Amino acid sequence: MRTTTRIRMLCSAAALCLLPGTVFAAQAEMNGANTAWILTATALVLFMTVPGLSLFYAGLVRSKNVLSILMQCFAITALVSVIWLVMGYSMAFGPADSGFWGGLDKAFLNGVVRESIWGDIPESLFVAFQMTFAIITPALIVGAFAERIKFSSMLLFSGLWSILVYFPVCHWVWAEKGWLYQMGLIDYAGGTVVHVTAGVAAVITAVMLGSRKGFLVAPMMPHNLTMTITGAGMLWVGWFGFNAGSALAANGSAGMALLATHLSASAGALTWMAIEWIRHGKPSGLGAVTGMVAGLATITPASGSVGPAGALLIGIMGGMLCFAATYYLKQKLRIDDSLDVFPVHGVGGILGTVLAGIFVSRELGVFSGNGYAEGMDMASQLGVQVLGIVATGAYSAVLTLVLFKFVGIVTSGVRVTEDEEQMGLDISDHDEKGYSM
Repeated sequence: MRTTTRIRMLCSAAALCLLPGTVFAAQAEMNGANTAWILTATALVLFMTVPGLSLFYAGLVRSKNVLSILMQCFAITALVSVIWLVMGYSMAFGPADSGFWGGLDKAFLNGVVRESIWGDIPESLFVAFQMTFAIITPALIVGAFAERIKFSSMLLFSGLWSILVYFPVCHWVWAEKGWLYQMGLIDYAGGTVVHVTAGVAAVITAVMLGSRKGFLVAPMMPHNLTMTITGAGMLWVGWFGFNAGSALAANGSAGMALLATHLSASAGALTWMAIEWIRHGKPSGLGAVTGMVAGLATITPASGSVGPAGALLIGIMGGMLCFAATYYLKQKLRIDDSLDVFPVHGVGGILGTVLAGIFVSRELGVFSGNGYAEGMDMASQLGVQVLGIVATGAYSAVLTLVLFKFVGIVTSGVRVTEDEEQMGLDISDHDEKGYSM
């Protein structure tokens, strides 16, 4: 979420603008329309994880693991919410004079009271809106190690990863003192913060954990595509809160971001369907929803900077490249990223962050002037975009590697036993069944 977009738009009224982690001056008034919209957007983004992402992922695994996926997403939602209260908000948006983290001055939401204002919405609402982004990012990684990770290991890893990867990167990109923000990185709603960090972490964990038993040998068909397509529809709707909510206002920027988001999702779905139709003779429901998610992931960093035509092109390119990446990762590299987190979210986030620097509109961009950061042209802006991708991706890769090793030591191995994997995680981890027939 490009949290400071609204601050940039209000630079002409600089007397009202303070640094992140502080409260607006007493004369700043709460805007009821903006508050109502961000309340709605916050609910929409939470709706993306539970139930949207939960159902999307759960339908893609085998029936013996459906409950484990639902439990993992649900537990991450609860865990990250508490960590966000304790330290996450402060680390991401606290007032520390640092380009790398916000400090702990706002730990336990110190200073956040009913009257606190962020821009012209309640600071408590800003806290909640940002929390939903922090929730869905580690939940995305679940798709990479589905059907073979211990629940205890997943929970510990997700909590530590949020603290050491997501919160600092969020500060880098979206806090006004963050070093990538200062450089002028265009990431409106999470191309680097959400999709690159989660996508890279996903492929690292998939490699470290190893493939599921029977990968590329025995068929591992989704057990309930109806559930998956239902979850995909919820993701599509919820993504309007994700991107359009990032304007932090009920205005034209939110409206254009919503339109761009929808068009890119549509283009991604149609592109994936067309490729399947040409290659295999028939389009699939799974392909349509995967292409839709690819279009959404790709437009996310650019949704506040491009117009409808740019969004259409971004969706088409996202559908094409993510399709190729999915095939190459599994068939050529033989990496069991179970639910295609890196080829869809990681590759989509990388592509969208680059394209944000190419298709940025002079009239719609988050920066005034030519749409690029101050003093930049397309070449220099692209340099910043690539730097942002490399920095966030490399940081996520290294910390994920270290954390996964650490979690394996603490929990005596990250992976379930062969017998437990054969039995299914519903029984081995939760002593329950997703279905009783």
